[in-house]
Amino acid sequence: MTTVESDNAIAASLHRTEARWGERVIAAWMFLAALVAVVITAGIVLALIGPTIQFFQEVSVTRFFSTEPWAPNFKPDGFGVLRLVTGTLAIVLYSCVIALPAGLAAALYMNEYASTRARKILKPVLEVLEGVPTVVYGLFAVFFVGPLLQRFWPESIPGKFGETPGFQFVLAAGLVLGIMIIPTVASVAQDAMAAIPRGLREAAYGLGSTRMQVATKVVVPSALSGIMAGFVLGLSRAVGETMVVLMAAGAVASLSLWPNDPVLTMTAYIGRTSTGDISTGSTAYFTVFAVGALLFVITLIINLISIRLVNKFREAYE
Repeated sequence: MTTVESDNAIAASLHRTEARWGERVIAAWMFLAALVAVVITAGIVLALIGPTIQFFQEVSVTRFFSTEPWAPNFKPDGFGVLRLVTGTLAIVLYSCVIALPAGLAAALYMNEYASTRARKILKPVLEVLEGVPTVVYGLFAVFFVGPLLQRFWPESIPGKFGETPGFQFVLAAGLVLGIMIIPTVASVAQDAMAAIPRGLREAAYGLGSTRMQVATKVVVPSALSGIMAGFVLGLSRAVGETMVVLMAAGAVASLSLWPNDPVLTMTAYIGRTSTGDISTGSTAYFTVFAVGALLFVITLIINLISIRLVNKFREAYE
C-alpha cells in the first residue's frame, strides 16, 4: 500500500468514527427529549391524582358524573360535570364542522391546484395564523363575530336562555375556534399529501383522470392516515383551548348544544376558578383538579384513537 492510499484509509476511518460519534450524540439528544416528555407527563399525573382522590372522598363519582347543576361555590352546591362536558362538546362540534372540511380543502388546493408561487405565499400565511395568540382570537370573537352573528341571527330561532344572549354564546366561540384550528389541520394534511409519490398521480393522469379525480380518489385515500392525524390534532386543540371559550362562550353550565346559548367548558371553568379566589383545601378547590383529570383522560382517549386510526389507514411506499 502506498503512502497516499494509507493516508486516505486513515482519513476515511477518522471520518467514519466522527460520523458514529455524531450519530450517538443525536440519538442521545432524541432519547433525552423523549425522556423529558415522559417525565413531564408523569409529573402532570402526579399533580392531579392526589387532589382528585381528595375530591372524590367528599363527592361521590355518581354525583360527579350526573346532570345536576354545576355550582361548587354555592349553597346548595352541585357537581354535575356532564354540564361542562356538554359545553365542551358543543364548542368542539361547531369548530370541527368548520375546521375539518375547510382545512382539508385548503390542503388539497395548496397541494394539487395552487401554483408554486401561490403555495409559497399561502403556506407561510397559514403558519402565521397558527401562531397568532389565542387571546387575540378571543377578542375577535367577542367584539366582532359575536355582535355580527347577533345582528343577523334570525329572530324566529330563540336561544334557550332568551333571544338575545349577548355576545358570548356557542356559535361565536365555535366559529372562531374553527378558524383558529384550520391552519393546524391544513398544514398536517398538506404535508401528508406532499409525501405521496408522484408516480401515483402520473399513473392516474395516464388513465385519463381529471385533476379532481386524482385529488379525491388517489391523493386523499393515499394520504388518509396523515389527514386523520391532522383531524385529531385539530380536535385535541379544540378540546384543550382555553382563552377563546373563556372569553366568547359565556359562563352558563348548561346541557345545551343550541348554537346561540352560552355554555361553560371544562377549560373555561379551570381558567375562571384558578385565580386564587377560592380557599385552598376546599371542595371547590379540588374541583379544579377533578375537572383537569377528566380533561386529561379525554385527551388521552382521543390520542389513543388517533394512533389506532393512523395505524389502520397507513400506507407504505417504497
